[in-house]
Amino acid sequence: MKRLRRNPDENDPGTNPDPDGEGLFLRDQERKCGLSSMRLMGFVVVALMVVSVVFSVSLVLQDPPSDGVLESGSELRFLDVLESSKEERVLEVKPQKVVGPVDDYAPSVEARKDKLLGGLLAAGFDERGCVSRYQSVLYRKELLHKPSPYLISRLRSYEALHKRCGPYTESYNKTLEKLKTKNHFGSTDCNYLVWISFSGLGNRILTLASAFLYALLTNRVLLVDPGADMVDLFCEPFPEVSWFLPSDFPLKGQFSNFDQKSPHCYGRMLKNRTFANSSRLILSSFVYLHLVHDYDDQDKLFFCDEDQTSLQDVPWLIMKTDNYFVPSLFLIPSFEQELSNLFPRKETVFHFLGRYLFHPTNPVWGLITRYYQAYLAKADERIGIQIRVFDTGAGPFQHVLDQIIACALKENLLPEISREKPIINQSQKSKAVLVTSLSAGYFERIRDMYWEHPTVTGEAISVYQPSHEEYQQTEKSFHNRKAWAEMYLLSLTDVLVTSSWSTFGYVAQSLGGLKPWILYKPENRTAPDPPCHRVMSMEPCFHAPPFYDCKAKRGIDTGALVPHVKHCEDMSWGLKLVDNESEL
Repeated sequence: MKRLRRNPDENDPGTNPDPDGEGLFLRDQERKCGLSSMRLMGFVVVALMVVSVVFSVSLVLQDPPSDGVLESGSELRFLDVLESSKEERVLEVKPQKVVGPVDDYAPSVEARKDKLLGGLLAAGFDERGCVSRYQSVLYRKELLHKPSPYLISRLRSYEALHKRCGPYTESYNKTLEKLKTKNHFGSTDCNYLVWISFSGLGNRILTLASAFLYALLTNRVLLVDPGADMVDLFCEPFPEVSWFLPSDFPLKGQFSNFDQKSPHCYGRMLKNRTFANSSRLILSSFVYLHLVHDYDDQDKLFFCDEDQTSLQDVPWLIMKTDNYFVPSLFLIPSFEQELSNLFPRKETVFHFLGRYLFHPTNPVWGLITRYYQAYLAKADERIGIQIRVFDTGAGPFQHVLDQIIACALKENLLPEISREKPIINQSQKSKAVLVTSLSAGYFERIRDMYWEHPTVTGEAISVYQPSHEEYQQTEKSFHNRKAWAEMYLLSLTDVLVTSSWSTFGYVAQSLGGLKPWILYKPENRTAPDPPCHRVMSMEPCFHAPPFYDCKAKRGIDTGALVPHVKHCEDMSWGLKLVDNESEL
């Protein structure tokens, strides 16, 4: 409590020099005027403070800029408070850097304007049931190529067919009766292609895309054997009716036993000539197609026009394959024009089909988005390095590490390090390296290299690896969740290095629309020179194609028949689709 000083006694002549009171009156008037001025100034100051607060609040509450999604929702960040020469404070408001969606379910309308990918995807799905379907656009660059209007039209037509003929529809039930009674007489409203879940996850993704394209070309309904984990990994791609084969399908228990010796195997039927007449009329209600890497010359006749004619009226085709056989579909004359209409750019086949068919389920999408936001989102550039080693023995192998580093440095994907200078002026650029491998050894060596030494460019290099499972565990559900998440994360990088022969890398490059640098397969445990090569196209490689001229009925180099089907960079006998610029 403040102590007040006592006023002098006006009656005391020693302390009051003005006993008549004239000076006292003047002082009272002066004091009153002073208090009034102070009150007035106080009101002015308070008013200015209120106006300043109202102005600031109005800035905060105004609409945010519409050029992207803000990192922390729709909040604005006060970056700078600058003082002018007149000592007036100016508030500068700037949007934050766009790094992805605000939250799991509510990205901005502006950011989602092309969530249907130029018409590739159908509208009308429950977005919360499969968040990735429409939210993936927030994590990717714009499509370099647009799907053709004809492809979009055919996809909508297929969706209508699937809705009419899918599991437990009237047409499905009628066709199923033919299978149960083994009666093929009479036409059916719908014919089916059943894809058997087989091999590793990368193979399954590639073969399922191949099967869907074949179904599209032959007007069949694709039904997918869910296997152990397909439902756990992938959302339904078609509206309203499932693409998964019902568990009560009559032949489901035989899938694991189907092989080249099965009586209904098409190759065996050709060998034994088990047809109704010379025109190869098939009376069976189903045929098994063995298109696995060990298939023989009779099985490979599947890729001939005459054999497609024999198969076209069979109600049920059951397919087992571990090959991306799309390139050989382009060599079947009866499919040629349709494929050209669907894909004017040949190297976009899996890119479009993969983006259409394969949407990670919410648990997998959570793995993807959490990792991306935590480690990759804020980097100026993202580099993916996919490592698959086929050598036997315990890794990591020095020659493989030498090859990876040589490739990254030679192609200027990563900067050199300085071994002389402990510190180099830092640049503003950062690069995030995403390594995927069954072994942690390669990641650790690359990470330590950029931790222990500065880069000659001053760039900051961070290195990450989501998992290291040590060996492939195809039968384990969570292993495949992480594998699918890592393929997808690789597809979100800006540049990519992949390993020869690896379907894991093929999926990542094609989903991302990337032309990677592919590491040549080492021989005799020696790093190749050159270490890597930029691929011709983003399409996967068909590892086991037929080499047969169906008309001449003799062997032929199928990689030299048309300009848009060439041999692969990583497998000299394989086939892949490329774009012939003269045809565009």
